[in-house]
Amino acid sequence: MINYLKGTVANIHKSTGNRVTLILEVNQIGYELQIPRSLSEKLSIDSKESVQIFTHFQIREDQQILYGFASGDERDLFRQLVSVSGIGAQLAIALIDTLGLPNLVQAIVTGNIRALSKTPGVGTKTAERIALELKTKLAEWGNIYGLDIAHDVTESSPTITRALPGIIEDVEMTLLALGYENQEITQAINSISKDEILTKSKNPEDWIRSAIAWLSK
Repeated sequence: MINYLKGTVANIHKSTGNRVTLILEVNQIGYELQIPRSLSEKLSIDSKESVQIFTHFQIREDQQILYGFASGDERDLFRQLVSVSGIGAQLAIALIDTLGLPNLVQAIVTGNIRALSKTPGVGTKTAERIALELKTKLAEWGNIYGLDIAHDVTESSPTITRALPGIIEDVEMTLLALGYENQEITQAINSISKDEILTKSKNPEDWIRSAIAWLSK
């Protein structure tokens, strides 16, 4: 119905439950949109510059809600998430906020249950259901975001494969503990996964050493 709105930020309200509401003024009309916390951090009430917010309009029996996102891809990923049984709008936004779009897509496609479970409210069974239902649908997004995820996952693939999620999870947890950011970790894993010699190793320490070496460049 409404693909996007372009206007100025009139107000940003953070309420209990970690919900963030944006009032976007468009042609002297104030639209109320619920947005991810990550988007609110990029917006400023003091700025008079026009911003473009991609929207999703949800109609329920008791209410109508307009959700806003930083990009069309983020909005489309939200729609994919809420299509999964048991995943509501609030949980979908929490997933986007916790992992960010590229990391969330990678976690789903590679079946990284531990990464998905980092989101408050997402248990192991819910994470498994998200990966199961969306893995195939989101596989092509890997190429779009340079995640280097094979569409047809096989054990012989030199990229991140079904045989490696456990190792990748160990690498992620170790690097997070060392203070690296999610985006840095994703870039490092994507890069070292191109090493055909390394992909034959099932020793997490080999992967961790390679990742740290890449991050230290």
